[in-house]
Amino acid sequence: MKMQSLLYGMAFAVVILAVLLLVLGVNFQRPTSVQGAALYKAADEVTLNGVVDDVQEFDCPVSEGELGSHLILKTTNGLVLVHLAPMRIMSGQNLKFTRGDQIEVIGAKVRIAGKSGVIAREIVRGNEDLVFRDQAGHLLMVQ
Repeated sequence: MKMQSLLYGMAFAVVILAVLLLVLGVNFQRPTSVQGAALYKAADEVTLNGVVDDVQEFDCPVSEGELGSHLILKTTNGLVLVHLAPMRIMSGQNLKFTRGDQIEVIGAKVRIAGKSGVIAREIVRGNEDLVFRDQAGHLLMVQ
């Protein structure tokens, strides 16, 4: 009888927890409002040269709400946030950037959540030519 009461109590606790999560507005779906290809405008393409100042990973609309990889690029005009690709793609392709890398970024200027940045289409690092997106902004390194 004790075991049955324990199971009922646990089931009741799970139901209460689920109701609380729903009432508090927890959303279990990925955000789909803003995505990289929808933000990418070929008319806004720029070419930037600089040095990688920092490498960051954070949830990003450009990466469709996934954990995305980003660079802080130090240029002659200041620091620029460069959106690369979702971490699953970066890891799967074994793509890594480190502080001090000298790179050229070709990508579209964007403004997301009040912050300026660039969505990278192509990055040249030394003899490497890394193409992330096509001319329309769609990821090419899909996994």
